[in-house]
Amino acid sequence: MAHATSPGSTPHRADAKTAAEPRLLPAGLMILLAVAAIYAQTRRHGFLNYDDNVYILANPEVTRGLSWDGLRWAIGFHAANWHPLTWLSHMLDCQLFGLAAGGHHLVSVGLHAANALLLMVVLRRMTGNFWCAFATAALFAVHPLRVESVAWVAERKDVLAALFMLLALWAWSRYVRRPRPGSYLGALGLFGLALAAKATPVTLPLLLLLLDWWPLGRCPAASAPGTEPRVAARRRGWGVLVVEKLPFLVLSAAASAITLRAQATGVLQPIAAAPAQRLANAALSYAAYLGSFLWPHGLAPLYPYPRAGISWTLAAATLALLAASGAGALLAARRRPYLAAGWLWYLGMLVPVIGLVQVGAQARSDRYTYLSQIGLAIALFWLLREARPGRQRARLALAGTVGAALVALAVASHAYVRVWRDDLTLFGAAVAATPGNPIMLNNLAGALRAADRNEEAIRALEEAVRVDPGYCKALSNLGIMLVGLRRCPEALGPLERALACSAHERLQTVDEGRISAALAQCRRR
Repeated sequence: MAHATSPGSTPHRADAKTAAEPRLLPAGLMILLAVAAIYAQTRRHGFLNYDDNVYILANPEVTRGLSWDGLRWAIGFHAANWHPLTWLSHMLDCQLFGLAAGGHHLVSVGLHAANALLLMVVLRRMTGNFWCAFATAALFAVHPLRVESVAWVAERKDVLAALFMLLALWAWSRYVRRPRPGSYLGALGLFGLALAAKATPVTLPLLLLLLDWWPLGRCPAASAPGTEPRVAARRRGWGVLVVEKLPFLVLSAAASAITLRAQATGVLQPIAAAPAQRLANAALSYAAYLGSFLWPHGLAPLYPYPRAGISWTLAAATLALLAASGAGALLAARRRPYLAAGWLWYLGMLVPVIGLVQVGAQARSDRYTYLSQIGLAIALFWLLREARPGRQRARLALAGTVGAALVALAVASHAYVRVWRDDLTLFGAAVAATPGNPIMLNNLAGALRAADRNEEAIRALEEAVRVDPGYCKALSNLGIMLVGLRRCPEALGPLERALACSAHERLQTVDEGRISAALAQCRRR
């Protein structure tokens, strides 16, 4: 076991050789092959009528490709978001591939592969442990929870923001090894680019403080000598470390304010609305994400709030269990700091998207785990490393079990990627995975209508309205569809209800003009 170096000494030898680590190349090739095996099929996938139209197909500013006018447009607020780098990424895709969806998909796949490789390199550099870094990156690459962010073109912002966040961590590790202004400014600039792709990484300054504790060992309360190799041995007081992060905190605050302003245009619910319910849902979501990490099944692009309401008993029990788990990790932090570091990484990276500030109608979404569950993987694999058996045969059995689990997850991801190939398949699978999901039922109806399966579409819309009688979007779609089929007596009720509730509908756009025209058409008959 390596020992910590004394203050002022040179960086640890293992870290100094990170760039020359001979195992990184074959390990990287294995990760690339795994990502290709899972996601190469997306080159035959199309765009989805699920934000892909808003971001690309029906967006002339994007489809015309890169231009100075497009750059000026990208800097503004659009689709209730501010992510100019993401818009420019979509414009570049259109410049290169036009509206051939396969090219757009493969760019996202390439970004995901790059993220997995960067994660391996960053963890290897920071911790000095190759095998744990490789296993963490491999799990990140093949886990089914990554599929939504990679196989859905409109979620380009996830993989793009992650790329620049991981690059910022890589630059930060260089700065910690040799504190130079160029490395510091590089990390700060890369963090700014991450925020320009998506605001989710706003918690990076706190993550940097966490990494100062473990594995970097820069703070006074760093773990006991000998627990891990360190990038740098020179320790600093917490005050110095916090001041060092102030420019990052300024960027985080600015990005948060800009994002809140952008989302206040229609998708952001008032902070005062149901705060207790949001806290309960946050606790349940943390547990649900943890469960999906360990056993990914029943995945869907959107998980609705339960129509019967949240069980407060279950939420309280879940919150108590999460608190106890966190307390246990902190109590073990002296001997096993990776447990607390991984757990806090998981909790902290989810804070912006856990629902305390509610955006949209979902209770949770798989895409929110893209960066957060790296912390869980760190805690898992570093714990397995410490618990490895002493005998060679037992160690091989443990390695074989981990390998088999990764293969099983890759197979599950390959199957789930197929679900994202078109609207009908995706929304049909989503309704099967989340019965009584009115938003997915409404989307499935649109896909059925496009396939000329009108009666099935009507049944899907009727089920959506039965589940949520005040869902204006489904009511208006049902009424307009019935008018188109010359079934006006059946259409009057849904249309009148849609028009009555549209004034109060915040989360779905309702075309009052179309509803009024359909009503007038029916009344003339």
